[in-house]
Amino acid sequence: MSALAVSRRRASAQGQFGRIGLQALVVVGAVIFLLPFLFALSSSLKTPQELRIFPPSVFPAVPQWLNYPTLFHMDNLPYGTWYENSIIITLLATLGTVLSASASAFGFARFRWPGRDFFFMILLGTLILPEFVVLIPRFLMFHLIPTALIGHTLIDTWWPLILPSWFGGGAFSVFLLRQFFLQLPRELDEAALIDGANTVHIFWQIVLPLSKPALATVAIFAFLGNWNSFIEPLIFVTSTNKFPLAVGLRWLQQNPADPTIPQDHLLMAGSVLMVVPPVIIFFAMQRYFIQGVVMSGIKG
Repeated sequence: MSALAVSRRRASAQGQFGRIGLQALVVVGAVIFLLPFLFALSSSLKTPQELRIFPPSVFPAVPQWLNYPTLFHMDNLPYGTWYENSIIITLLATLGTVLSASASAFGFARFRWPGRDFFFMILLGTLILPEFVVLIPRFLMFHLIPTALIGHTLIDTWWPLILPSWFGGGAFSVFLLRQFFLQLPRELDEAALIDGANTVHIFWQIVLPLSKPALATVAIFAFLGNWNSFIEPLIFVTSTNKFPLAVGLRWLQQNPADPTIPQDHLLMAGSVLMVVPPVIIFFAMQRYFIQGVVMSGIKG
């Protein structure tokens, strides 16, 4: 056997060994990251007394499957209503983010107008502003302006959680979509204009259908952000039956009717159920998500 063949076989063996090592490292990392979820899943099937055993047991002695239906049959804690509220708020806010951010990004990517780059830099500058900075102005805006115009406030409604998503969609979403739109050839727009299409047709029938990976990426980020949002609904919503799930779980930590009754097992069950929609959304759109993140950063 020649020295070249031996060298190639050795390099192939080293490459295969490296791939196996990398895969083993990924599996170990996945197990480590899954441990908190597995702990929550195990704890959701335990009794309150079993949760307080130290050292904690890995698996429940007798799985308490009734913990999950119990969540939906508590008179003073409307978990089912909270779940429904979260779904409605999240879907409407996500839809608003995708539509408004794509329209804004289309304007920054496809049109030339005075001050375009300046205003885009101002938009990106809002990324460094903490969310807490605008909470009080937003609260006053949704309280004072509607009171002056229609005679009643929008506080303790879902409008403060939904409407902002329909006006721009956020700087990050606009930036991500703009980067993707810049990669689409302008010859497509010119050909459509020659065929008699207007700007709206180009946006809806050419740009958006070609931008599914970027739109999916924005939709996933928007869904996760609105689904897990806690501070905004805590500030703007005061009625218990209007809470989204994130605030409802905080309410569930202690039974308002009897604070001495432990709720930890139900809290774990509620947390596990809260994870289900984001996991489904992510795995259903994973292919588009990865493609959108990769392609949106190619060209600036």
